[in-house]
Amino acid sequence: MIVQPDPSTFQILPWRGGPQGTARMFCDILTPDGEPSLGDPRHVLKRTLAKAKDKGFTFYVHPEIEFYLFESQDDWSKAPTPIDEGGYFDHVPRSPGMDFRRATVNMLEQMGISVEYSHHEAGPGQNEIDLRYADALTMADNIMTFRTVVKEISLERGIHASFMPKPIAKGSSSAMFLHQSLFDREGNNVFWGDDSQNHLSSIAKSYMAGILAHASEISAITNPTVNSYKRLSAGAGNGPRFATWGMRNRAAMIRVPIYKPGKQAAARIELRSPDPMANPYLVNTVTLAAGLDGIKRGLELPEEATSELLRLPESELRARGIEPLPSNLDEALDVFESSDFMKDALGEHIHSFFLKKKRAEWERFNSTVTEWELRHYLANS
Repeated sequence: MIVQPDPSTFQILPWRGGPQGTARMFCDILTPDGEPSLGDPRHVLKRTLAKAKDKGFTFYVHPEIEFYLFESQDDWSKAPTPIDEGGYFDHVPRSPGMDFRRATVNMLEQMGISVEYSHHEAGPGQNEIDLRYADALTMADNIMTFRTVVKEISLERGIHASFMPKPIAKGSSSAMFLHQSLFDREGNNVFWGDDSQNHLSSIAKSYMAGILAHASEISAITNPTVNSYKRLSAGAGNGPRFATWGMRNRAAMIRVPIYKPGKQAAARIELRSPDPMANPYLVNTVTLAAGLDGIKRGLELPEEATSELLRLPESELRARGIEPLPSNLDEALDVFESSDFMKDALGEHIHSFFLKKKRAEWERFNSTVTEWELRHYLANS
């Protein structure tokens, strides 16, 4: 295989600068014949972006990335200890979380990655940093860089940063919310419309309907680990349970933000199902492919999911055409395996390889005797 650097991504690493500094470049993977590798997630995203471009669209993404900061420990089978006891938007002076976020933002800005917001999240030791919107390929690269920067700074400070979706059983879960929009060749946001309620165009609504139609199929990509589904389970906090959309409802899979600074330019949707362990190239690929499919087929957006609606029994929700997302990785992989849409979006190579690796992960988890089982069954069996 040939590793071909993308010179547009060249950056000096701030933590490895100086006269003998180190730089990084993202690379594309080619075959010995110079053809793009079918197993390269970056190429798969490029291919889908090219399809969008043929239709006159450029795809933009703005992520909200949540993560935890824990005290270092040798035995990670034990419950982790957060570095602070802060809460949502907590700004305690000399907080280790505040200092960590400041250092991370400064490092990212030095690498040319603009940061929109940063704040303490709801859980003790939990933080969020939002990157300013960019085209989907640049943003996928930025997310990969973001993870590296967070890990580097945590190592320097002797703490442990984790992107695990649900590291604390009774604590808040971590997400990677993705704000998405499409722009035309003239630079106009095609998600902006005249709808008096949500200012969404028919294109935006069909795009959302496409994602909802393929919600279960893309779950293995947006939520790729066993632990991911602890976040999506009922009552887990910020994880959606059903394939729904809403305006103010943060339990919906897709939320339409009401706050739109700049109005037309800021019209967007917020996909709330992905978690921070997902591969950003693959997530952007499958969500864009699903949205484009919705536009192509002119899909109609189902009824809005209000908080009152989601309190109905699951049987009644199903009767209204509202389907639950997979409840565990095994269910997600079953849907993923049988999906021709996912095979086409990812290509046969990545689809089969991903399925093989994740089946093996599920089998390892399924054959593990947990502490819960020992505590509940051993003494009384």
